[in-house]
Amino acid sequence: MQSLQKIKSRFIPLRIENVDTDQIIPARFLKATTKEGFGKNLFRDWRYENDDETKPKVDFVLNQKQFTGEILVAAKNFGSGSSREHAAWSIQDYGFKVVVSSFFADIFKNNALNNGVLPVTVSDAFLQAIFAEGADATLSIDLEKQTITIDTTGASESFEINAYKKTCMLNGYDDIDYLLSMKEEIEQFELNHNK
Repeated sequence: MQSLQKIKSRFIPLRIENVDTDQIIPARFLKATTKEGFGKNLFRDWRYENDDETKPKVDFVLNQKQFTGEILVAAKNFGSGSSREHAAWSIQDYGFKVVVSSFFADIFKNNALNNGVLPVTVSDAFLQAIFAEGADATLSIDLEKQTITIDTTGASESFEINAYKKTCMLNGYDDIDYLLSMKEEIEQFELNHNK
């Protein structure tokens, strides 16, 4: 995984509540066993008419050129439904590094963290303040300080993250990388306890 410490980016506003994992990545695209290539099918049924890539739905936000960025801002209750890790894979493969919402389903939140996507939970009021911004607005996220800021207004809010997952994201570690980073301490522990 790539490390994520700070990010400043424009964002894509997805003003739809209760987005489930089947809407994020439809089940018919779950046949691959590697993480690559899922981004092209992110929100597939919302992006294209009759599943035809040559017919993008112009009213869907991912198809609107004025919205770009590495941050997806989603309405309340994002990632509910099945436990498919492919939902996080598709978001990461599309190019998003952060998803902001006022509520995430727990399994999706953990899958996102395990795959290098930072889920940032904000208050409903702060979420609405983000949605009120224009297409050129940017958000700044500081993982070390655990803050998210609307750059145009300076409004800021703190967010929570598990300390272990924070360490992993700051350093670009998956679970194995984290253990390998502690190799010397583990070896020293073994030496001290095998005497």
